[in-house]
Amino acid sequence: MTKETKVLWVVVVVAAIALLGWYATTQKKEASQTPPAGQEQSAGQQAPIKVGFLHPLTGDAASYGEAMRNTARLAVEEINAVGGVNGRPLELVMEDGKCNGKDAANAMQKLVNVDQVKIVLGGFCSSESLAAVPIAEAGKVALFSPGASSPDLTGKSMYFMRDYPSDASQGSVLADAALKKGWKKIAFIQEQLDYPVGILKAFSAKFEQGGGVIVKEEFPTTTTDFRSALTKLKSEKPDALFIDSQTPASGERVLKQVVELKWTIPLLITDAFAGDAKTIEANKDALEGTLAAEFGVDENNEKFQRLVSAYKEKYGADLPFQSYAQTEYDAVYMTRDALAAVGEDGEQLAGWLRSALDWQGASGSVTIGSDGDRVGGHTLKVIKDGKVTIMTE
Repeated sequence: MTKETKVLWVVVVVAAIALLGWYATTQKKEASQTPPAGQEQSAGQQAPIKVGFLHPLTGDAASYGEAMRNTARLAVEEINAVGGVNGRPLELVMEDGKCNGKDAANAMQKLVNVDQVKIVLGGFCSSESLAAVPIAEAGKVALFSPGASSPDLTGKSMYFMRDYPSDASQGSVLADAALKKGWKKIAFIQEQLDYPVGILKAFSAKFEQGGGVIVKEEFPTTTTDFRSALTKLKSEKPDALFIDSQTPASGERVLKQVVELKWTIPLLITDAFAGDAKTIEANKDALEGTLAAEFGVDENNEKFQRLVSAYKEKYGADLPFQSYAQTEYDAVYMTRDALAAVGEDGEQLAGWLRSALDWQGASGSVTIGSDGDRVGGHTLKVIKDGKVTIMTE
């Protein structure tokens, strides 16, 4: 072998060794970037569609917000499990509206301007929705509420709609019941929030038209001592007392002091109070015979039955606040259908939802009018043995 041949072989061997080293290093790097088994991402996987969620997650109303968050998450998981919307998963962006206008406005600003969602589920409380509407309009974002029921929201904006009925229905049903009982004077102890105010307005309009008289005492949400207000109302010698509270917690605080004052009087309560089965059961003696008006549920509805079963399986607890939970669940599915139909455009999403006709869900047939309100209303109920049942008398 010549000297030149030996040199050539040395060069070839060195080059081969270098090539093998480069190949081994590359393979090691690629292996380190490969996700573990079961975590692979397909090349065609698309980014999620963000959906805003504006509910009370702290404070007295958090009991609603937490239950509705669970319900919404359940619906989203079901939708994503079968392909999401046109192959894209839904993603809830959660914000705490705290059941008041100031915090809800801040939360809505973030959802619209930072998260850039095109549709928001909420607010759940009327105060949240009323504060969020102008922000939804400015950002051209659809605002779809499963719980806000103030009559002041009717026709408020083309961007607002709800699948829970207006309290104009609740107030009217209870006023009719009061008049039929021959009650001439009703005392209201009313929490200073938009939802209770809406009920009072609707009740008063119907009751006063029928010749009835309203006497009223108001209280801020932070109030814990109602004795002075209750004593004033008692001195008016009303035929019944309406505990017009935003939450079961505030309603229960009032109720306990009614009992402490030994004031025996027929009671009326809001559907928010009546919807908390645990609180009703815990105060069943004090609430016996109390009137309420609820949107109610259809236990024979197959979609509602599946919701109850799925919630129990996932969270190990019975479905709470069923009247609200069913509309929360439906709102997520209606959002899915709207997104599939018109895409991520707030104005078109609002238009699709406001034209919903006989959409079938867990809460029954959903039709939303041009004013943004769900067509339909409340049913008169009475509390017997710690249960809220349909009034048949």
